[in-house]
Amino acid sequence: MADRALRGVGLGSKTFEDEQGIEFAERQELAFDCPKGHHFVVTFSVEAELPTEWECKKCGSLAVRSDGVVGEEKAVKPARTHWDMLRERRSIPELEDILAEQLTKLRESDRIY
Repeated sequence: MADRALRGVGLGSKTFEDEQGIEFAERQELAFDCPKGHHFVVTFSVEAELPTEWECKKCGSLAVRSDGVVGEEKAVKPARTHWDMLRERRSIPELEDILAEQLTKLRESDRIY
């Protein structure tokens, strides 16, 4: 095994190929400004859909694009409550019947004790 070892080379971390004949994808740079005053640039493919927000590399805050492009607001659904989900499964008369049954059971159990 020692005869096959490559001495002085970090395996998997370096390549001995040169960059001749390689055509890199077209790129574009997009600048972002952090609310804490940090400014940084991120490189994207020309074909990529460009984000309007990016996490700041220094502090982790949400940075916005320097060119002023703002994303469209997404419609936010109101949170469904327990009552909303219950109403999807039962009608009001059904719920009143169930309540009456449960109250009857509760009152009968109180008489036993």
